[in-house]
Amino acid sequence: MTFTQIIDFKTSRVDDMSRLMDLWIEQSQGKRTATHSILGKDRADSSHLVEIVEFPSYDVAMRNSQLPETDRIFREMVALCDEMPTFTDLDVVRDEALYKANARRFLEMIAVEPELALLDEVLAEGCHDHNPANAQDTIGMDAIRRDVEMWRAGFDFAFTVDDQIAEGDRVCTRWTWKGSHTGDFMGLQPTGMDVTMTGTIIHRFRDDGKIVEDWWQYDMLGLMAQLGAVEG
Repeated sequence: MTFTQIIDFKTSRVDDMSRLMDLWIEQSQGKRTATHSILGKDRADSSHLVEIVEFPSYDVAMRNSQLPETDRIFREMVALCDEMPTFTDLDVVRDEALYKANARRFLEMIAVEPELALLDEVLAEGCHDHNPANAQDTIGMDAIRRDVEMWRAGFDFAFTVDDQIAEGDRVCTRWTWKGSHTGDFMGLQPTGMDVTMTGTIIHRFRDDGKIVEDWWQYDMLGLMAQLGAVEG
């Protein structure tokens, strides 16, 4: 589960504080485990600042807090503050930006990632795949990898993301797929043709940003017509 820490503090030395944050990043380069940070200033009180720091998990954040550089910077930060800063620790229960990014990453990975084992970075074990090309739903990463390998055996392809909408734990992605028919696909010998197809996929995510279920919709009939397998 993604973890976020909010640091709330007041200081009259804003520029010095900003330089301290830059120094922290520089000194902990390669060891700092934060994935994203934002420093904001209160519009109603320029001495009131809030820093929001994101980590992949609470355990990873604790490793970051144990760095010697973090301890030293913290002491210097307190010295710059008008009063003791406060800390709020949050487990992120919904992150639509993360979900959208992982939906895009999933499409990129199935097109170009040479190590399909790495799909487990975005797919949960037991992921339930609803695909109209299959007579039965596909469940589990091994089965999903086999599907990906079937498409890769037939085409060199890539996705372009045309649009995304996120709500709650679900992301709908509208995409365009373009490929070259370079190998056997569903009994069709390679033609060398360049083909295109449009479709959508809806992903359902769990809290940590991994995909637990998806629903594909795409123009398979149009693809087969381009390959000459059916009449257009």
